Amino acid sequence: MTNINLADAKAHFSELIAQAEGGESVCITRRGKPVARLSAVVTPRKPIQLAALKSLTDAMPAQSELAGEFVRRMRDQDRY
Repeated sequence: MTNINLADAKAHFSELIAQAEGGESVCITRRGKPVARLSAVVTPRKPIQLAALKSLTDAMPAQSELAGEFVRRMRDQDRY
């Protein structure tokens, strides 16, 4: 856990947020005493519904040409 005083926290707030997003806790102190802690918000992941995903992919039409041929054709014809 990183300890940082309030004045430095104000000056480097964006960096502290990035650290918290990365999983590191940041303790903010005032006159040497901890007053706040920054940490990432943990959001539960939504489970994948395999039946819905399978029905979606089954409804998609199959590609008529190979992926490499498609990319080559797009590269050669469209000239980005």
